[in-house]
Amino acid sequence: MRFRPEHADLRAGVRRLLAHHGGGAAWRLLAEQVGAPGLAVPERLGGAGYGPLEVHAVMEELGHALAEVPFLSSSVLATQALLGCEASPARDAWLGRLAEGTATATLAWEEDDEGDARNGDAPRCSATDTSGRWSLSGRKPRVLDAATADLLVVAAATGDGPALFAVAPDAEGVELAERVPLDLTRPRADVAFDCAEALPLTFQGSRVLADALTAANAALTAEQVGGAARCVEMTVGYAGTREQFGRPIGSFQAVKHRLADMYVDLESARSLSYAAAFSLESGNADAWADVSAAKSACSEAYREIAGEAIQLHGGIGVTWEHEAQRHFKRAHGSASLFGAPEWHRRRLASVIGLEDGAVDQHPGGALSP
Repeated sequence: MRFRPEHADLRAGVRRLLAHHGGGAAWRLLAEQVGAPGLAVPERLGGAGYGPLEVHAVMEELGHALAEVPFLSSSVLATQALLGCEASPARDAWLGRLAEGTATATLAWEEDDEGDARNGDAPRCSATDTSGRWSLSGRKPRVLDAATADLLVVAAATGDGPALFAVAPDAEGVELAERVPLDLTRPRADVAFDCAEALPLTFQGSRVLADALTAANAALTAEQVGGAARCVEMTVGYAGTREQFGRPIGSFQAVKHRLADMYVDLESARSLSYAAAFSLESGNADAWADVSAAKSACSEAYREIAGEAIQLHGGIGVTWEHEAQRHFKRAHGSASLFGAPEWHRRRLASVIGLEDGAVDQHPGGALSP
């Protein structure tokens, strides 16, 4: 289970680029110089034709730099969903634009907002066919990068089961309300549909969603490992220069123990994340189990490491200007994305006979007709 030399080159190139550029400039250069948006898109559709390992390498560097680019939402989540749909001129054209980096997309798949769900008054997103013209009505909460996306890939219930539809964000009947998330580096928005025109992409929504979310979770573990690695790096560096009682705090045994624990947590998470990536790369039918195990472990490791980074930095670690507090917010935000650690553990327990209760296939709530 080893990455190849070309993966190291890819990591190094992305790290150098992100060290000098951020935001829109970074995204443009990632597309033009690295071809990152099209890594997982087949060559016949304008991409590079690579797979999970290359995506993993890029995501780890994006996490290390806390890069504010739509790679996860567009190049992983939406791209994998589109690749799972049946070939069509519209689908292929969108995949070509996404691979070039000239457009971005996002997948709107979560169902009820937790607060509204308790009251039972949150509308589910449903699709209606009227003489061959499909329209969507309902609401999708917490959609990643929805405010800047050029395409919404929306999961909706139909009479024949869950399906995926392409919707233009500026179409009549579509309304976006931006949220103020805990992690400001990962924008989200609530999207409401009121008889919005939609183009059907596939009526095998359950299968496509399951595969797309498995790929997204695997990629997210790489980002979490990259972020955790950065927390360890800057904490070790700080402990070596910050002095108390005339000596660096890193020389105290208690601090050494905490730094060692951070490193052990990081390497354990990294091993599980890499195992998930290689499992996907090999086409293992049970790769989802490896991914769920990695997502649970990496989420908790990143949260623990980011928390320790703030503790060992002292008061400076929670200031707005410091990188530690941004990693802390990213760690907690990413832990709940695509299923909290507890959800993934229940999912694994239910299939190995440790728990009788059933778990929804999709962590955001199962779609039903």
